[in-house]
Amino acid sequence: MADTEPDDRTLVARARAGHQDGYAALMARHRDAVWRLARGAVGDADEALDITQEAFVAAFAALARYDDSRPFRSWIARITLNKCRDWARRRAVRRFFAFAKPLDDAGHIADAAPDPEQALHSQAELARINAAIAALPASLKDVLLLRTIEGLSQSDTAATLGLTEKAVETRLYRARAKLSEMLRDDAPPRV
Repeated sequence: MADTEPDDRTLVARARAGHQDGYAALMARHRDAVWRLARGAVGDADEALDITQEAFVAAFAALARYDDSRPFRSWIARITLNKCRDWARRRAVRRFFAFAKPLDDAGHIADAAPDPEQALHSQAELARINAAIAALPASLKDVLLLRTIEGLSQSDTAATLGLTEKAVETRLYRARAKLSEMLRDDAPPRV
């Protein structure tokens, strides 16, 4: 960030005062990180885009409750993770009802994605990694995404998730070990 660009606190103050440029600058500054976090949590780029939009709408609606003493990035990350959990709950409900239909009525639900043989090896491997990350338990996945993918410090991750720094360290170690185990197997990721 150049010295001439306002910091997040200044942009939040402008947004709270009703200036559209404050909202736009906050979104431009943080949307890629929010999208990466959502994609890592749900494993799907299109769904991550929807979650990113939902996270920013929720953040801007709750901007009056933002605590200026904490980093905006941590605050929007927490909102994003909550939106990812909401998405997972909705998906579980949809899946339950989709499988409740007779098989003849569920033909349109089948995944239309190309076969793995049609995809490039690197794309298939990336999808496998994203699926493995998405399959991690939330307590491990959140720490892994914030520390490894988003590059938050251990203390910022702890503050964002309401954990101790030691808990972050332990969960990160477990997440990496679990991810290695899942990717070592040729089987699909296990929950």
